[in-house]
Amino acid sequence: MVVGAISAAEGPVEAGEGLRLTAEERERIRLAVHAAEQHTNAEIVPMIVSRSGLYRDAQHRFGLILALSVLTILLTTDMFWLPWGWHASNAAWLVLATILAYGAGVWLGTYDPVIRRLTPTDRMRHKVRLRAERAFTQHAVSQTRERTGVLIMVSLLEHQIYVLADQPLFQRVPIERWATVVAAAADRLKAGDVVGGLCQSIQTCGLLLAEVCPGRSGDNPDELSNELVLEP
Repeated sequence: MVVGAISAAEGPVEAGEGLRLTAEERERIRLAVHAAEQHTNAEIVPMIVSRSGLYRDAQHRFGLILALSVLTILLTTDMFWLPWGWHASNAAWLVLATILAYGAGVWLGTYDPVIRRLTPTDRMRHKVRLRAERAFTQHAVSQTRERTGVLIMVSLLEHQIYVLADQPLFQRVPIERWATVVAAAADRLKAGDVVGGLCQSIQTCGLLLAEVCPGRSGDNPDELSNELVLEP
C-alpha cells in the first residue's frame, strides 16, 4: 500500500522532536480534515511523527568512521606528535584517542543529518512503511463501518509522507491517483511548511475520496477523530 514518499534529496523538511505546533496550527489541520470529509463517507487520520526508526546502526557506523579516521591521522602524523620516537605508553594513548573518537561519533550519530547521510533511502522508506502500518492499527483507522479509513503520515526525520488506505478503499483507486495525494504536499514540505503540506495533502485526498466514496445524505457519521496525531 505504499503510495509514495518524498526523499531527503528532494529538499529540507523541519525535522526532529523540535517541531512544536501551536493550537492554531493543530486547529488548521483539524478543520482541513473536517472539510475534506464533508463529501465522503471515508475517514482521514492526519499524523506527524518525529521519526519512524531509531537507526542505532548509523550511530555505531559513524563512531567507527570517526575512530578509524582519528587513528589513521595519528599514525600518519606521528612525526609531529612523537618527535622523540615511540614509547610503550604511546600505544595506550592511541587506544584511548580511538575509543574517545568512537564515543564522540556515536553521540554525533544521534543527530538527524548524520542519520540521513548514513542510512540508505530504501531502509528509511521501509521504516516509514512499518511505522504507518503500526499506526494504522493502533489508531483504529481500519475500524470504520465500511472500512474506508485513510492515514496520512508525515515522518520528519526521513523527509517522507506516507498514505495508507484500508484495503477495500485502496482497491477502488489506481496507485497513480493515490500518488497525487503525496505530490500535493511536495512543494510545501520541501519548503519546510509541514502543516501547509499536510493540509494540502488532506484536501487533495478529500477530493479523491469524494469521487470514489461519496457521502450519503443523512448517513455520513464522523467515526474517527479529526484531531492531528502527533508522536515522537
